[in-house]
Amino acid sequence: MNDDESIRRYGLHPVGTDLDDIRELLKDHTERERRSQGEGDTELMKLCCVQLFNAGVTEDVLLIWDAKTASMDAACSIDVQLLCGRGLTETKTYLSALGTPEAEAALERLLECEEAGDFEDFGVEEYSARYADYYDE
Repeated sequence: MNDDESIRRYGLHPVGTDLDDIRELLKDHTERERRSQGEGDTELMKLCCVQLFNAGVTEDVLLIWDAKTASMDAACSIDVQLLCGRGLTETKTYLSALGTPEAEAALERLLECEEAGDFEDFGVEEYSARYADYYDE
């Protein structure tokens, strides 16, 4: 499946079992990309992250972080803001409470990006609309 097929099948605001399919697709391409840069489809990975961002399920944060850190290409393709489908404050609170090494790394990156101004004027709805424009939906 490529990103065009995923948009046709799931749209940008998937629900229910479609979210499970997207999570599995993201996991598969993340594993491929981690094995060898370019083996995973980073454009499809980015779309999966957008779809999960739009669903706003806090528990998807580390799945998105794992995808973002799979390779240099993935890191460039997947915006750090996509970790924050429930909002920046909620995401930082969630990651702080987890206390795992992965959560701490994601939180540290969020804090660095926030300090650098990457979250200036950030809002979930506005960011979602930005991606709707990007994908012409």
